[in-house]
Amino acid sequence: MKTITSRDNPLYKELKQLATSSQARRKAGRTLLDGVHLCQAYLELRGAPHQCIVSETALQHAEVADIVARCEQHKAHVTALPDALYNTVTLVEHGVGLMFLVDTPVRTVEAPLAVNAVLLDNLQDPGNVGSILRSAAAAGITAVYCSAGTAFCWSPKVLRAAMGAHFVLDIFENVDLAALIEGAQVGVVATSGYATTRLYEADLRRPVAWLFGHEGQGVADDLLSLSDLQVVVPHLGQIESLNVAACAAVCFFEQLRQNQSWTAGVAVG
Repeated sequence: MKTITSRDNPLYKELKQLATSSQARRKAGRTLLDGVHLCQAYLELRGAPHQCIVSETALQHAEVADIVARCEQHKAHVTALPDALYNTVTLVEHGVGLMFLVDTPVRTVEAPLAVNAVLLDNLQDPGNVGSILRSAAAAGITAVYCSAGTAFCWSPKVLRAAMGAHFVLDIFENVDLAALIEGAQVGVVATSGYATTRLYEADLRRPVAWLFGHEGQGVADDLLSLSDLQVVVPHLGQIESLNVAACAAVCFFEQLRQNQSWTAGVAVG
């Protein structure tokens, strides 16, 4: 373990940039995992990070000390920062004082879509994107495809909302969703407030690709026209519609339910 005390240190400057700039994260191909939960999940599911960063005070916590020891066992670099420096790079208020610097995977679409998947068209709220990733992982979905207009999946806000889901998902970004849908070998189900088929009437006893759109505008018309089925999630009360992340969770677990018990309905593509 080494200790950094100078603000002129190159690693500290890199951490400061990554903590404050989405452009810097994209350019560097790296991001920060802030907090014990994300760091533990990364260690268990992906292995050692590029760097383990810890505040001097956090080293006194048994849980943090255990993670630091595991990183050292994996030959990962461990760097301690005085609390004053650490607090300028963390994005978690009153956090425990632990973060990982990790490389962000870059994946390219090389095969037709043939498994359960999620397609995100221009979703811009990081919290919504992270929540959808978390629900998808919990429902056993493994592939997520994001259009160029969708929030960067490896931003700190998306990472915190997803709670480790990134590490069990294959996430593709800057995807041409129209080309992906046109070549898909599974049915594409889009959610729309104007659909006439209720979610619970659709036959989801097969792999499908779920298509969700912008928080305000919904799925783009050109993509909607390419889908095999459009469904609406019925609801009561005076609220116009569900939040897109809540809608996604309902859809994923209705599919999961149908694959555990037979239900007749509308066939998908």
